[in-house]
Amino acid sequence: MESVDLAYAGIARQAELIAAGEVSSREIVELYLARIERYDAQLNAFRVVFAERALLEADQADARRGAGGERPLLGVPIAIKEDADVAGEVTMFGTRAGERVAGADQEVVRRLREAGAIVIGKTNVPEMTLWPFTETPTFGATRNPWNLQHTPGGSSGGSGAAVSAGLVGGALGSDGLGSIRIPSSFCGLFGIKPQRHRIALAPHTEQLYGWHGLAVYGPIARSVRDAALFLDATAQTPPAQGTFADAAARAPGRLRIALSTKPILPQPVDARVLTAVEQTAELLRSLGHEVVQRDPAYPPWLGPHLLARYLRGAHDAALDLGHVERMERRTRSIVRLGSLVGEKGLARALASEAALAERMGRVFADCDVLLTPATARPALRIGEYEGRGALWTINGGTRLIPFLGTWNATGQPAASVPAGYTADGLPLAVQLVGRPSDEVTLLSLAAQIEAERPWTQDRPAAFA
Repeated sequence: MESVDLAYAGIARQAELIAAGEVSSREIVELYLARIERYDAQLNAFRVVFAERALLEADQADARRGAGGERPLLGVPIAIKEDADVAGEVTMFGTRAGERVAGADQEVVRRLREAGAIVIGKTNVPEMTLWPFTETPTFGATRNPWNLQHTPGGSSGGSGAAVSAGLVGGALGSDGLGSIRIPSSFCGLFGIKPQRHRIALAPHTEQLYGWHGLAVYGPIARSVRDAALFLDATAQTPPAQGTFADAAARAPGRLRIALSTKPILPQPVDARVLTAVEQTAELLRSLGHEVVQRDPAYPPWLGPHLLARYLRGAHDAALDLGHVERMERRTRSIVRLGSLVGEKGLARALASEAALAERMGRVFADCDVLLTPATARPALRIGEYEGRGALWTINGGTRLIPFLGTWNATGQPAASVPAGYTADGLPLAVQLVGRPSDEVTLLSLAAQIEAERPWTQDRPAAFA
C-alpha cells in the first residue's frame, strides 16, 4: 500500500492491517509523524505531539501482536482533543491560563489505550472550547485542509483538520453545541455526537467542563465504520444489541425520515446547504426510505435555555481552571455573562429539559430519523470573528449552527454526514438526528449513504 493511502486508510483498516501483520504499528506512527512534520506548520492542527512516546508504544504494540495479543485498536495512532486529560500533560483548553498537569488519563483516553490505541498528540481548540472556529492569540489559527483560508470549525477544529489532512486516522472530539459536527461538516468527515452518558466524562463532570449536560465526547473519523469502532472502544454502555460496528455493517431497513430545513429562529440558510439536504433526501428516497416534510416544534424559550447552560458552563469551567485574567477579552466577557445566569437561572433551565425533550421528541413519534442541514453555511473564513466581542460572536455562531445545539439539550445522538462540495471545493454536510440512545440507526443509515457516496476516497489536494 502506498504511504498516502495508508495515511488515509482510517483506523478500522489500519487495525486490520496491523493485526494481519501487513504493516507494523511503528510504520504507521512514523508515517504520521513525518506527515505532521511536513504539513502541520500550515495547518496548526496539533498543540503538542508525543513523538518519542508514540514510537515506544508502537514498538510495544508490535511486540504484543507478535506474541498473539489482540485488541480492537492495537497499534493504531489517534489524536486527543485538548479538552481531555492525557497523563503527565497540561490540559490547556486553548488558553494560557491552564497550568495543571493531569495526573492520569481521562476515562475516555484510558479506554482508547486499553483498546490498544496510541495517542500521537493533542489537537488545538478555541479558548475554553467556546467557538465554532479554532483561533486563539495563544496557539494561533487552525486551518482547513480543503482551503487554508477557511477554518476547520470548532471547537474540535484541530481534530477535524488532523483527520482530514491525513495526519492521523481518527480523533477524539467533544460536542457541547455542535463541536464534533461542525468540524466534521467543514472538513468532509463523519462525526457523531453520541447519546449523553454513552461515553464517560470522568474525571470531568456535567457541572464542570460538561456545560451542565450539554457536552459529550465522541469520534471524528474518515468513515462510519471508523466511528463505530471508536464508539465500541470508548462507550461505557454498549448498544442494546450487538456492537456499534455491527450496526455500521448492516442495512438499516426501510425508515421513515423527517426532513426539515427550518432553523430554530428565522434566518437565511445558504442555498448550497439547502441543495445538499434536498439531494440527500432524494438519495434516501431512491434507497427505499420514506422522506416526509416535518419540522420540529422548537419552543420559543429554546434559545435562552441553551444560552443559560452554555454561559454558566463556561463560567464555571473558567473559574475552576483559574487565572481568568489571562484569558482573551472575549472569554472574560463570557465568564461575566455566565455569572449573571446565577444558580436560580441555571436551575430553571435544567428543570425545563424534560419538557424540551418531550416537545422535540414529537417529531420521532412516527419518524425514525430527522434529516436537517448540519451548518447554515460552509466553512467560515479565517479571522471572520477576530477582534469581535462576546455578544457579536455568540450571535454569529448561533446563526451558523441553528440546527445543532437542540440535540445537546435533549441529549440524544446526532451525526454529521458528508454531502458533497461547493463549486470552490469546500465540504458540505447534512445532519442525522436519532431517537434517544439510537446511535445504531444513525450508523446504519449513514453507512448506507456512504456506500452510495464514498466520500472516504476524497482527499484535500494539497495533502494527498
